[in-house]
Amino acid sequence: MPKKRKKEKIEYTKKCPECGSNNLIRDYQRGEVVCEECGLVVQENLIDHGPEWRAFDSEQRQKRARTGAPMKYTLHDKGLSTAISWKNRDAYGRSIPTKNRAQLYRLRKWQRRTMISNASERSLALAFAELSRISSRMNLPRNIREQAGMLYRKAAKKNLIRGRSVEVVVIATVYAACRLSGMPRTLGELSDMSSQVSRREIGRTYRFIVRELGLKMIPTSPINYVPRFCSELKLSRDVKQKTVEILKEAIKNELTSGRGPTGVAAAAIYMASILCGERRTQREIADVAGVTEVTIRNRYKELAGKLDIDITL
Repeated sequence: MPKKRKKEKIEYTKKCPECGSNNLIRDYQRGEVVCEECGLVVQENLIDHGPEWRAFDSEQRQKRARTGAPMKYTLHDKGLSTAISWKNRDAYGRSIPTKNRAQLYRLRKWQRRTMISNASERSLALAFAELSRISSRMNLPRNIREQAGMLYRKAAKKNLIRGRSVEVVVIATVYAACRLSGMPRTLGELSDMSSQVSRREIGRTYRFIVRELGLKMIPTSPINYVPRFCSELKLSRDVKQKTVEILKEAIKNELTSGRGPTGVAAAAIYMASILCGERRTQREIADVAGVTEVTIRNRYKELAGKLDIDITL
């Protein structure tokens, strides 16, 4: 009777403990990590984290997969509820008989009613519809929308919405999500999304939510605004790089502390556009950045004087 091979568990390392080679092969059929140079079994009894089934094409893989779409925090039910399609066809693609369509219509109607069963779900549905509208108008990516939806859910769970309009809380959470994701938007841009909400009210609600939820907000850097402002002004990559260089030097010399980041970014763009021969007027830059021409003049004079940059107008 052949002697059974004793299995000794060896911790997986990047190098073979016998010859020091980095050429290690994972053999999933045997569940081992083998050195290609000397043949030493570095690790055995590996756990296969993949599925227990096999698929030979994409259609077969889709049928056998048991996972669905990810949860969406921008939907009141997180996208987990079922939906009855408005196509009058069954699962096989065949047309549903006319006598059964009335029954299917009633099923759809009750499906819509049961999706929003109480006042809190109705409030969430209205808030996320407003969130979708604002995000679409501002062309915000999916990750910021999901972040804003999560923040709104936390605020609603802590009962921070009582006494405030749904619209102002949604805009405040969008503003907070933009800052957390490193893609800040100005309060002026967000206030333009609604004719009923002022910048002061958005700022007050934002500070309240940040304080109550314990969010750690890092001060916004002027560099974060440069790509968007330069794109709207149709400036080249050279201007963007020059602007970033000016701002890095200004941050190094502590010239941005106590100054609004949008004003400093606008002034640096104005200086870089002149230095690179793609000059934009202060009025054009002020309209894009949401600041006044006086702010740009004051900031660029400070930067030019302290950084010893010669701006020939």
